[in-house]
Amino acid sequence: MTHLFSRRGLLGTGLGVGLAAGMGTPARAEPAASGTPVAILDTTVIDGTGAPPKRRMTVVVDGGRITAVGPSRETRVPGTAAVVDGRRRFVIPGLVDMHVHSSGDEAIDPPLYLANGVTTVREMSGHPALHEWRRRVDAGTLLGPRSVIASPILDGSPSLWAGRGVPYLDVADAGEARAAVKRAAVDGADFVKVYTRLSAESYAAIADETRRVGLDFAGHCPDDVPVTVASDVGQRTFEHLFTVWCSTSADEDEIRRALRAIRIEPGDAAGWFRAIHPLALRAARTFDDRRAAQVFHRLARNDSHLTPTLTMHRVVDLPASVDTDDERLRYVPAEVRAAWEAGLHRDERAAQETAELFGHRLRFVRAAAAAEVPLLAGTDTGSAYCYPGFSLHDELELLVRAGLSPMCVLRAATRDPMQCLGLGSGTVRPGGLADLVVLDADPLRDIRNTRRVHAVITRGALIDAARRDAMLAEVEQAARSSSTVIHSCPCG
Repeated sequence: MTHLFSRRGLLGTGLGVGLAAGMGTPARAEPAASGTPVAILDTTVIDGTGAPPKRRMTVVVDGGRITAVGPSRETRVPGTAAVVDGRRRFVIPGLVDMHVHSSGDEAIDPPLYLANGVTTVREMSGHPALHEWRRRVDAGTLLGPRSVIASPILDGSPSLWAGRGVPYLDVADAGEARAAVKRAAVDGADFVKVYTRLSAESYAAIADETRRVGLDFAGHCPDDVPVTVASDVGQRTFEHLFTVWCSTSADEDEIRRALRAIRIEPGDAAGWFRAIHPLALRAARTFDDRRAAQVFHRLARNDSHLTPTLTMHRVVDLPASVDTDDERLRYVPAEVRAAWEAGLHRDERAAQETAELFGHRLRFVRAAAAAEVPLLAGTDTGSAYCYPGFSLHDELELLVRAGLSPMCVLRAATRDPMQCLGLGSGTVRPGGLADLVVLDADPLRDIRNTRRVHAVITRGALIDAARRDAMLAEVEQAARSSSTVIHSCPCG
């Protein structure tokens, strides 16, 4: 059965940003026409491949593609090109946020993504409005990022999503699971989103049926399915770090039995979090290097990607770290701000344990990266205090804090997600997509410099510094008047 939202149900959930077709007003700030060539002159190119930066380069884009990347003295610039002064600046590929739940106000989320250099997003909740947004972005009538859109969330029965405001299907057995996959294919989903409470039987049916219909599947690792088994049957990406690490514990068998014994009421995400907290803590404290090496080898061999969403985990694990006066709140509607603050739980008794968990999440990510498990940058935007566009830069900083190099982190937010999604190389090279970010400072020296966005090129269209400032001002104004409905992403 499909479950859509009511306003009463949405307002009762208390966190996040909701999605409803037709809400808000179109993003008014338009970039330079995409038919106009753009040239970034005399800049430093960090191309996203891991190669050393190339200095004194000129990059030319035309018709939605990069047409030239070469030494400034040798690269011809079309006389009609819009010019960006690249001196003392740095060019990187457009950024990708691999885990977002966009709001229903098109005057807020799409321009915020672009203003922050996020030119592609993977939407993890399959609301029909997202498909309409994409159609309009592709047609040039709405300014926004490229998007890849999930199916309605496929969860077990009862589901954590009941009453939470995002389309989902609760599937009780293999037959319902196969029917849900077929429906997703007919409805135009780009991939099937799997979730926490799926049974092993339903999950196996989804894995088989997605192969039949030609769709990838991605999402949570269900409680009833070890991550190694999920990787072997083809799950493309694993989101968050809730139960993924159970397979790296010396106490895995006991933890698995406890996970299978969890019973919840429909929509009782809070009850599920309470139930898994001691199990996650036990898994963290019994991390086994030998088991972890085997798990990571399987994931890397199968090209299974991990999206840690450390940004969301930090809010949940370290609520005292949240700045409730963050200047980015100016871009968030008042109703949403109030819900976020009301849902921010500061439990002094649990603070030590959740801080310990977050430290282990960082160590787990570092170990996975060292074992060459492919990592992807994603935020869980839609959860409390995860800001559209802005929070991807928080995620990059957290990945560096976990122990990755800035170069590896940039690849996790550019080349690797674009290739995972099948959208192109995600690098700065001739023939590549004309999605680029011009930065005022070197991100390899300090990853926080990705926040210093000077200009953005999306599909070959230039958003220069002045236009970017105008976009942000328009979003701030839209947030003051928005009546966006609220829903909670249970993840955060």
